[in-house]
Amino acid sequence: MRQADLTDHARRTAALLDSMHAQPADASPLGLSKSTSNLFRDRAEGRKRRLDLSDFCHVLEIDTARGWVDVEGLVTCETLVDATLPHGVMPAVVPQLKTITVAGAVAGVGIEATSFRHGLVHDTLLELDVLLPDGEVVCCTPDNAHRDLFFGFPNSYGTLGYALRLRLRTVPVLRCVQVEHRTHSEPSHYFDDVAEQCAGRADFVDGVVFGANQQVLSVARFVDEAPWLSDYRFEHIYYRSLLQRERDFLTTRDYLWRWDTDWFWCSKNFGAQQPLLRRLIGRKRLNSRTYARWMRWNARWRVSQRLARWRGRHVESVIQDVDIPMHRAGEFLEFLLREIGIVPIWVCPIRAASAQARFTLYPLAPGVRYVNFGFWDRIESAAAHAPGHFNRLVECKVLELGGIKSLYSDSYYTREEFDRAYGADGYAALKRRYDPQHRLLGLYEKCVLRA
Repeated sequence: MRQADLTDHARRTAALLDSMHAQPADASPLGLSKSTSNLFRDRAEGRKRRLDLSDFCHVLEIDTARGWVDVEGLVTCETLVDATLPHGVMPAVVPQLKTITVAGAVAGVGIEATSFRHGLVHDTLLELDVLLPDGEVVCCTPDNAHRDLFFGFPNSYGTLGYALRLRLRTVPVLRCVQVEHRTHSEPSHYFDDVAEQCAGRADFVDGVVFGANQQVLSVARFVDEAPWLSDYRFEHIYYRSLLQRERDFLTTRDYLWRWDTDWFWCSKNFGAQQPLLRRLIGRKRLNSRTYARWMRWNARWRVSQRLARWRGRHVESVIQDVDIPMHRAGEFLEFLLREIGIVPIWVCPIRAASAQARFTLYPLAPGVRYVNFGFWDRIESAAAHAPGHFNRLVECKVLELGGIKSLYSDSYYTREEFDRAYGADGYAALKRRYDPQHRLLGLYEKCVLRA
């Protein structure tokens, strides 16, 4: 860490602690003061003491020789990539959306097409400084006195503390990325190919299921030179190219943000894939930041729900990412197409977890490769269902198949189901040590009860 950055970071940390200690005693739970969020669940928020961490938005140091980057928690992935690429490196796992913060990708669960090799974002974590709710800052590493918090912080969603500084592994990059799109018509062959490509020399592996008879696996590698470079930041739409091209080339930066321009494909819900409207929106506003703002406006005023009711339809949002053991991926896809019916579906394989580095609150089975399924849309039906009907179908199937679900969106687990799936005993021990006064909300209260 450069001394100037260390001094400035220490000054901001000291000022933050002073402000926390100066706050009057208050029984209200502590919460972050944030103007943006990549959570997709509505919250019935009660009174909270708000903590402003917006000053912690700096990249502190990039050490290319030792392969890591030191970064403050509120740095966005876009800012981090812009800082690292000129040094010929990138974070080992870069989540798909520019506005995701580094701390958010660790306190939640971040994933991308390098995850088949490097795991989830928290698998690339080397150390982190956590602000505890009592105003103490502790440094956590895999082998120090706070190793329990190092392995317990991922998937804690701000219920154990807040990351002020994180050190993440980096990997070297080249100027461009070559993508091969491999088309399949049979899911069993598709997942066999996923496994084969994960064992190969690719730098990136992900894919899209367009239907029961149409799947595409995208296998990408860094290259120094490219015969052409595609641009999916304005008029052309990346996910459509998977069915149009067998081979493609993008700059490394454009490849990392290939999904951001159209929020994968969810920009269609705002009409942003219509050519005329797309031009009216403009290149600068075609991004996840814009769509998230529009989504929150719609959630506040419930425009789409009112229109659906006017048409006599019942609507449920199903916005989920789930991780399923590879050997049961075909079974889950069959269920998803039959019972949920949302397409396209994003598919991203995840490296097998190590028994020596098992994360308490996101317990993937050691030695098992998983496949992430991402499916994000609304289901309309003529018949009324109980609240969360389709989301509950997903949750039950995930539990049945030995998988696990990300908690950034709506969850309907019973307390018993949640405790079994997300390491309740380990979480209780972490709470006793790091938040004994319960100044922060609990994980179930926050992620399921939407407190």
